[in-house]
Amino acid sequence: MIRTLAAALLLAVLAPMSAHAVEPNEILRDPALEARAREVGKELRCVVCQNQSIDDSNAELAGDMRVLVRERIAAGDTNQQVLDYMVDRYGDYVLLDPPFKTATLVLWIGPGVIAGLGLVWVVMMFRRRKAADGHTELATGVQAEPLSDAERRRLDELLKEDNA
Repeated sequence: MIRTLAAALLLAVLAPMSAHAVEPNEILRDPALEARAREVGKELRCVVCQNQSIDDSNAELAGDMRVLVRERIAAGDTNQQVLDYMVDRYGDYVLLDPPFKTATLVLWIGPGVIAGLGLVWVVMMFRRRKAADGHTELATGVQAEPLSDAERRRLDELLKEDNA
């Protein structure tokens, strides 16, 4: 019983996340054209929400973009013509899967380059720190060898005198 209630609660919480934001007044009467509009809408990014398709976004601009897609499809454009029109109007950014070309090169390789530079910086910092520790030992003449028994006894005597 508790598991059933938990599953029902989980479904109630997750169900709105997968709901489409398409308003009933936006839906085309022809189911084939509406299916094409949904297909195109899933490829277009909401420029307000950024990582949601216009089909999933509740933003007002996404609604305007959905209406525009449906107008173009109803006018007889192919899916690719609609996508090209939207790219001409909003740029490659409007595509959820932007093409790999010179203008989008930074979008594709930028995160990898930044992560690589960060890794190089961390490695160089650790090498400098290790080299600085080595230079400190050389400059002070202190060697990292353990104390002999005689040295340890002498150190203990000095510490006792210092504490007294």
